[in-house]
Amino acid sequence: MSIKRKMQLAVVWAACLVSCFTGVSLAHAENSVMAITAQRSGNSEQVRIDFAEALTALPKAFATLNPARIALDFPGLGSALGMGRIAITQALVDSAIVAQSDERSRVVINLRQPANYRLDIVGKSLIVALEPVAGAVPAQIPVAAAPAPSASVSNAVAPAPAPEARGAPPYGSAPISDIQFRRGSDGAGRVVVTLPGKQASADVRQVGSNLIVDFSNVSLPEHLRKKLDVTDFATPVQFITTHQNAGRVRMQISPLGAWEHTAYQTDTELVLEVRQVSQDAKKTAQKDVFTGEKLSLNFQSIDVRQVLQVIADFTNFNVVTSDSVSGTVTLRVQNVPWDQILDIIMRSKGLAMRKNGNVLWIAPKDEIAAKEKLEFESQITNEKIEPLRTQSFQLNYAKASDVAPQLMAGGGAEGGAGRILSSRGSVIAEVRTNQLFVTDVAAKLDQVAQLIAKVDVSVRQVLIEARIVEASSDFAKNLGAKLGGLDMRANKGGDGGYQLVGENRVAFGTNYANALGSSGATATMDASSNFVNMPAGGAGGFSAASFAVTLFSAASNRVLALELSALESDGRGKIVSSPRVIAYDKTKAIIEQGTEIPYQMATSSGATAVSFRKAVLKLDVVPQITPDGNISLELDVSKDSVGTITAAGPSIDTKHIKTQVLVDNGGTVVIGGIYTEEQQDRDTKVPFLGDLPGVGLLFQNKAKVTKKSETLVFITPKLINDLVGAR
Repeated sequence: MSIKRKMQLAVVWAACLVSCFTGVSLAHAENSVMAITAQRSGNSEQVRIDFAEALTALPKAFATLNPARIALDFPGLGSALGMGRIAITQALVDSAIVAQSDERSRVVINLRQPANYRLDIVGKSLIVALEPVAGAVPAQIPVAAAPAPSASVSNAVAPAPAPEARGAPPYGSAPISDIQFRRGSDGAGRVVVTLPGKQASADVRQVGSNLIVDFSNVSLPEHLRKKLDVTDFATPVQFITTHQNAGRVRMQISPLGAWEHTAYQTDTELVLEVRQVSQDAKKTAQKDVFTGEKLSLNFQSIDVRQVLQVIADFTNFNVVTSDSVSGTVTLRVQNVPWDQILDIIMRSKGLAMRKNGNVLWIAPKDEIAAKEKLEFESQITNEKIEPLRTQSFQLNYAKASDVAPQLMAGGGAEGGAGRILSSRGSVIAEVRTNQLFVTDVAAKLDQVAQLIAKVDVSVRQVLIEARIVEASSDFAKNLGAKLGGLDMRANKGGDGGYQLVGENRVAFGTNYANALGSSGATATMDASSNFVNMPAGGAGGFSAASFAVTLFSAASNRVLALELSALESDGRGKIVSSPRVIAYDKTKAIIEQGTEIPYQMATSSGATAVSFRKAVLKLDVVPQITPDGNISLELDVSKDSVGTITAAGPSIDTKHIKTQVLVDNGGTVVIGGIYTEEQQDRDTKVPFLGDLPGVGLLFQNKAKVTKKSETLVFITPKLINDLVGAR
């Protein structure tokens, strides 16, 4: 038996003895896990888990691929093992972890690579038979139902052949069966994903305010590729978005407010629960966030060094403890993250921790602070006496004149806040060759090199296309009449009769004036001779068409003239303006086209000067590429044109929109629009006469005008890299 194993057993026996004296039992259940061992047989390996009593049913089991693990859940069982982590040196098995809660115990077998497994109950032991897998994905092995207690309990199933061996598509092509959302009794949102097999793996992590779940080696059917709005369920979850990305399926769960999540997998179902966090829990979560695996410990007056050794064995970290760490501690924790246990111990004993790789250095706070202060003072002293070096840096994308001030920013005797160079350092920007010449100590030159490697990178570009569509339609209909007469009985001839010119008594003309002239009258009909003067107005730059009739009475030498005028106009128009511009990410770009209109402006001396005002089509945009590939745009779009001419000069018709919008790469969105409609119906008539049936039309003027106009602004952003790749 190794020395490490002897120490582990000694700690277990010590904890058991302490429990006997204090009346605290290590295992609260009748049956418990007694030991975990492993052995190799040919190409296969066996992990043996011994219990105080024989199991009556096979445990629930599930496996993950990354990391490769097999988890076994034993409901109602305790654990007599004082050590949470047991090291196992085998080709397939790395270690085993025992975690205990009030309801169950979980044994996690950490594998070095994915493997097929088989479960058998032999006496008071559970045998986990492992066989290596040819591919990266283990074959699915079902767990048989447990037989009666008196029968031989075994779920031995021969490993299924690899998909390639039986000519089937790879396991990764198996689709997810279903995605459901339910509301729990406590108001939690529960997402249930039905996987193609028990061996399918999922990586659950929190990214910002979202919960991200990545599924490996599975596919997503077309009907499940959608965004679910589950706001109406009154849970913290607002949206669930699932999509296929190359060989992975990603699910994004977007909760609202303060929340926490739990995830577990049983057979082919992955269940994720998101619940609201109370205000007290929210305050605690804001102070400390613990992500370590959960551990149960029960010790009475145990040395602090021994507890740290237990945690080191469980976490597989190397712990270096200072000689000044001393004292004892009493612990009884159930299902608590190991890093939280370590934090509690260090707080209670005034200790601090520094992490370097997989090595933890634990010492009193004053000792660590003194050593760090000494190192810092030594570093400052070295910077003051260390010889200076000069190094040149060639910039490819960034401007040397822009980077140089950032290296010198801050100032101060010790470099100042935000300053990269030391107080002795200096930098020269050579604009012609775009180089930086930096003089400083070697450590600062390394920092400058790291900064330039991150700053001097190619900036992505975005093509922004705006389309401004102006559509208009107008309709006008005018109808009018002119009615007049003339009495020419005063024009008498020498024989006592009426003097007439021409022989026609009734004549027709193209308009009112010509009709009077063709009647043969010697007198002139002017505007004062009109009884009714309501002609139709013009439209579209054209005058109304007219039809005139003159009635002449030879006996009475009187003339009656009538003119009817009418005009109908119908027009449609469309103007499409499409400015385009390419801009760097987070860089402003402007494009405009139009006319500058001059106008007179008084100066301070009293004289006048000519100024200009723009009437242009303008696109002002600042793009920003988001981490998920979408594009956020800060837009200012205007379309000005010369309007009507006034006494002070021409007016300017303005169409302007300013907004900020998030658009998919290559997508098109309508950022705004204006719709106007104008209708006019005008009826002008002579009172009473205009109301007469039929004849009343001669005493009326009717006009009808309808105008419609609509302006829409479309925006389409595209990443330049995507455009190049599509060619």
